Amino acid sequence: MILPSAIALGREFAGARFQIAPVRGLSVQDGLVIGSVLVLIACYLLPLGAVVALSFLVPVPGIGNYWSIFQNATVHAVVGKTLWISSLTVGLTLLLGYITAYALVQAGPVARKLMLAGVLLPLWISVLVRNYAWIALLSPGGIVNSILIRWGWLDQPVSLVRNSFGVVLGMVHYMLPYAILPIYAQMARIDSTLPHLARSLGASPRQAFIRVFLPLSRPGLAAAAFLTSIMSLGFYLTPAMLGGGKTVMVAEFISIQVTETLRWDIATTLSTLLLLVTGALVWRFSHLLELATAKPKT
Repeated sequence: MILPSAIALGREFAGARFQIAPVRGLSVQDGLVIGSVLVLIACYLLPLGAVVALSFLVPVPGIGNYWSIFQNATVHAVVGKTLWISSLTVGLTLLLGYITAYALVQAGPVARKLMLAGVLLPLWISVLVRNYAWIALLSPGGIVNSILIRWGWLDQPVSLVRNSFGVVLGMVHYMLPYAILPIYAQMARIDSTLPHLARSLGASPRQAFIRVFLPLSRPGLAAAAFLTSIMSLGFYLTPAMLGGGKTVMVAEFISIQVTETLRWDIATTLSTLLLLVTGALVWRFSHLLELATAKPKT
């Protein structure tokens, strides 16, 4: 008797339509939002808060860590190299990204699809695999050196990795899709007849591009600059692998202070300063994006 009753009860439950009953005073949507906020606080804000707090507490409470950072010649060298490599990387990425995006807009449908596939393909490959590929290509015994020596352009192999050149090349390769896509999205929205109209009014092709097309593509360029600038400051794996310990940037330097020298004061202070710089860049670029996308008043 018990088994048939249980089967009947199971069928009754299986055919029933269930609804999540909201907690008194809270809807399901409110619960999901609160849960997401709690996860964000636990996994993101609390660790960041702990890093900031440690920068003022270890080893002695106060602002001594920040004062010592500004007097540390090694930190100055690392920060200077980071800013130089980041600026060079962002500039090259924006230049190559703009040229590629412009070629995408001008290409036919079939060529555009193939080019977009080529742009998106690196995003499906692990950055670790890409870095190893660059090492295999550019090392003294790699393919590039072998070809250059065979063609007579080099007498002996040169190292194109484990230096600043390899780091910049790897970073540009990684960030190119993030520059191309927003620039292309903005260019695709531009009326293709506008440059032709400018030329019909007497403008040269160069003037039509500089005075018509380039200003209209500015929002996409600003978005690409924002993404690449933020990413370039926090690069860790690519400089560590392609720099070979000779080109140390801020993120790798912080890792060394935590895992090798155990200088938590330097690590947390630099992390806090990097967080402040990143926040300032986010605020500044957000303001520039608002100006770039603002409609002119009539």
